[in-house]
Amino acid sequence: MKISILLPYKENFSKSSAGAVSIFVNDTNKLSKFKNETSVFGSTTSKNNLENYINIDLEKNLLSSTSTQYLKNFLNYVHKEKIEILEIHNRAHYIDLLKNSLNCKKVLFFHNDPQKMQGSSLVRERINLIDNTDKIIFNSFWSKSRFLEGLPKSLNTKKIDVIHQSTSKTIIDFHKKKKLISFVGKLNASKGYDVFGGAILKILDKFPDWKSIVIGDEPRQKFFFKHKNLNHLGFKDNLYILNKLKEVSIAVVPSKWDEPFGRSSLEAASRGCALIISNTGGLSETTKNALIIRNITEDNLYKKIVFLIKNDKFRNNLQRLAHKNFKLTNETSANLIDNIREKLIKKRLNLNINLSKNIRILHITNFNERFDGRLHYNTGKRINNGFIRLGHNVLSISDRDIVSNYKSLRDPNGARTLNDKIISSYENFKPELIVMGHADSVKVETLYYLKSLNKDLKICQWFLDPISKYGPDYKNNKNRLLKFAKITDGNFITTNPKSLDFKIKNSFFIPNPADESFEILNNYNYDCENDVFFAMSHGVHRGVLKKGKIDDREKFLKKLVKDNKHINFDLYGFENKQPIWGDNFIKNLANCKMGLNLSRGKPIKYYSSDRLAQLMGNGLLTFIDERTHYSDFFTKKEIITYKNYNDLVEKINRYKKDDKDRRLIAKNGKNKYLKFFNSSLVAKFILNKTFNINNKYNFLWD
Repeated sequence: MKISILLPYKENFSKSSAGAVSIFVNDTNKLSKFKNETSVFGSTTSKNNLENYINIDLEKNLLSSTSTQYLKNFLNYVHKEKIEILEIHNRAHYIDLLKNSLNCKKVLFFHNDPQKMQGSSLVRERINLIDNTDKIIFNSFWSKSRFLEGLPKSLNTKKIDVIHQSTSKTIIDFHKKKKLISFVGKLNASKGYDVFGGAILKILDKFPDWKSIVIGDEPRQKFFFKHKNLNHLGFKDNLYILNKLKEVSIAVVPSKWDEPFGRSSLEAASRGCALIISNTGGLSETTKNALIIRNITEDNLYKKIVFLIKNDKFRNNLQRLAHKNFKLTNETSANLIDNIREKLIKKRLNLNINLSKNIRILHITNFNERFDGRLHYNTGKRINNGFIRLGHNVLSISDRDIVSNYKSLRDPNGARTLNDKIISSYENFKPELIVMGHADSVKVETLYYLKSLNKDLKICQWFLDPISKYGPDYKNNKNRLLKFAKITDGNFITTNPKSLDFKIKNSFFIPNPADESFEILNNYNYDCENDVFFAMSHGVHRGVLKKGKIDDREKFLKKLVKDNKHINFDLYGFENKQPIWGDNFIKNLANCKMGLNLSRGKPIKYYSSDRLAQLMGNGLLTFIDERTHYSDFFTKKEIITYKNYNDLVEKINRYKKDDKDRRLIAKNGKNKYLKFFNSSLVAKFILNKTFNINNKYNFLWD
């Protein structure tokens, strides 16, 4: 993917003098997966420029405007490159000048108030920008609101997004904080430097053990504030500022004008400073942990600073909260920009992987080796089979076997050994994809470390347990799933994501996969001895029923058995009849005509335990609550849905008598389940969504 980034004319893209736009472009570009395919264009006389930069040299021409020359020379460069995405920063009028000259996707970044910029000040100009760009990105919600002001509500605004400016986040030693107050930025009245200067002189007189630093300059406006404890450092590069802010206890950003965002407060928050900021523009979006000054006067600012100086505990807590809650990192912004780039191209061009051939997959889940085959028929094995049938090279790590087998005094829960093994396996195997299933002992830090080794590495997880608010273990299961959600490229769950009371990034429904090597029975061909099969347990790893534990389905089952004595039930994990596993499970299942799919908790859209794949996949006529909405996938000629208890009883009795229909529906159900919900298709779906591949195959459940 060829990407060109066009800076404003004279934007200083140098190490010593970079402004806010250049810092943001450079910081995010260094972390982009498309770094090597991206070129930054600008025109400046500065030397020692930042990475991937191409300078556009201009000659003075009285017959042509500077912008026209700048863009003409830029086009001479990029026409040879055949770029796919052009990203223009902070120059809205460039879009109109270039719209007919380049056949590529166009993205416009706003770093200032759109209503005060050439090419976007008028409503008709902003409508024109929406029509002639593929994406418009703002550095704050405030800037976005200014762009939308006055626009028709019917206008399609799907092209509009917010990606805040960002900075790095590092470990801060709060014990090394000094009694130091900072002001960083232009030394003018708009930035509130006049108010700061008056207040700080009083502060330094009242608190002689405190000092203040001022970083910045302003040739057009002069304010002179002198004090023995006030140090004017002048203009400094960004790295110097970030290092200096580690020592600062109180940072003051009292802007009077509507700051579109505010880099000074952003960086101060990232370095754990106790912040005092005004409530103008988008400043409040830089941090949620700051003192807000609403009436920006010298006296009000003085009182805020005094409060922080006198209240050590409050100040220290504010510092730690600002640092702890800081989320606007360069990594986050780079990922958001890359996601937009990928969606614009609509196909995966960032990886040298052809998924029609094989890729290397590291699959981390519980393969139950320590149970000697008792739990062989599990979903991890099924998905593994799917990857292999698609031709991929799979290295399996059984996480729970490792933590169980390697507990020691040095590693009490075995997690350290597991994570070391994952890193070692990655280094030896070099997978393009890591797939996790219920891998609770994997540390998020391990995954971030592996991503740092290879930014093209994809990571996804699948999760089978109930995550409905009205289901069992809701909070625990929700936390287990969300633990990895920020770093994963795909989250695959057996519940409809839209039915949940919380959101999961990149989440997709997958059915419980059937597997042709596991689902080997054809019960519809036989006159089986038992009518209805149902099996549950108090935990598959336990293996036996837990004394005193009650499953919420037992009351339902007791009534079902009591009311239907003429029905021959074969129930396990119920009434002290122990659960069955492995080959015993298959043998007992083989002797049943029908199966009851009854999951724990209140039914929710598409959620089912993995028992459904075993029942339908082996040719049992299967009953399922209609509130699961499985009628979206299967007709009444393939599965039996029931409305309530009485409806279930009526239908069990009907199909006990109607053997012909029972066999036909069970056969249709098995054939369709194995055709559309098989492990190869589920594995293919996981790969397609994780790698953002759009192919012509239509998955039944998508």
